[in-house]
Amino acid sequence: MKFFLQKESDGARAALLETDHGKIESPVFMPVGTHATVKALSNRDLEICQAQIILGNTYHLYLRPGMDLMRKAGGLHSFMNWHKPILTDSGGFQVFSLAHLRKIKGDSITFRSHIDGSLHHFSPQHSIEIQRDLGSDIVMAFDECTPYPCSREQARHSLELTHRWEKASLEYFHESKARYGHSQALFAIVQGSVYEDLRTESVQFLSELSFDGYAIGGLAVGEPKAELLHLTAFTAKQLPKDKPRYLMGVGKPEDIVEAIARGVDMMDCVLPTRNARNGSLYTWAGKMNIKKAEFRDDFRPLDENCTCYTCQNHSRAYLHHLYRGKEISGLYLNSLHNIHFFLELTRKARQAILRGQFGLFYNDFRSHYPIEADHSEVNILHREKRRERHLTRDKQNK
Repeated sequence: MKFFLQKESDGARAALLETDHGKIESPVFMPVGTHATVKALSNRDLEICQAQIILGNTYHLYLRPGMDLMRKAGGLHSFMNWHKPILTDSGGFQVFSLAHLRKIKGDSITFRSHIDGSLHHFSPQHSIEIQRDLGSDIVMAFDECTPYPCSREQARHSLELTHRWEKASLEYFHESKARYGHSQALFAIVQGSVYEDLRTESVQFLSELSFDGYAIGGLAVGEPKAELLHLTAFTAKQLPKDKPRYLMGVGKPEDIVEAIARGVDMMDCVLPTRNARNGSLYTWAGKMNIKKAEFRDDFRPLDENCTCYTCQNHSRAYLHHLYRGKEISGLYLNSLHNIHFFLELTRKARQAILRGQFGLFYNDFRSHYPIEADHSEVNILHREKRRERHLTRDKQNK
């Protein structure tokens, strides 16, 4: 993979990534195709929306359909007939999110499938081997994502484990070979929770190992928004300038614009399609809940400034009707719009950077787009209360 930094404007970067499956113009939003599909959408829909790269999930694809079938298919590109770039995660986030099903011992993880309860083992080498079988253009090193809140002691222990895993990932990546006649790049993941010195230590350690790109991990896991933005800026400015920067799992439109303003090149999130299925749609005037009764007889387009198929052909009233009637076509039209909006958002940001006017774009966006309230502290309190109830119930059962 080749990386070219093309322009900087008010802290934001426009760059070009070249892979064997095509070029990626950044800043770029990457739709998430967990199970080899971006939910509710076809490849043709993604191409019409001008998606440049999508994500696949190592953990889920390993469990189903499995690597035997993936190798027979000739890799993920051939299996899903998508011939543009693909990034696969390492499975590390599932280690975090499925904590109740796994056990870390040494440099490997034993976990039970969330599908059928079967026992499996993951290691840095195994994660890379699976991603070799998938044939993604960008491979992620194996890491552990810390929760929030997280004690300093826990963050330190996790970081030491992550660094061992990432070093082992890099070594095995160089020892192994790509499967399907195209090259693969390997990205490292910076961790350290909310502790600045640990983040700096992680950047320094991983930069010396010379990966092809660097991701900022361990954020967007419940920390306050101010903390997310501060640590993104703090980490990004320390990363190598001549390598791509990827902020994992972000996020809302306002978070994407803020990340770009802090020098991030690549972002991903399940939010556009997940929220579309729940009736939450994104417009240039903010988020809209199409379930609300006020849209029952609103015959205006969803967003008059949007050029997607949904907005050009259907009204808010129709989308409201489809959602209330639980029609599958409603989920499709909602998902199509949201993906188009997120991709258009990063395209417009890129155009502004190339013109040297990102500051104007940023200010215009912030003046017209309502920012959602940050409920992270409330959510943390609720999680802690639920945890206390579970612990009390478990003690009583014993």
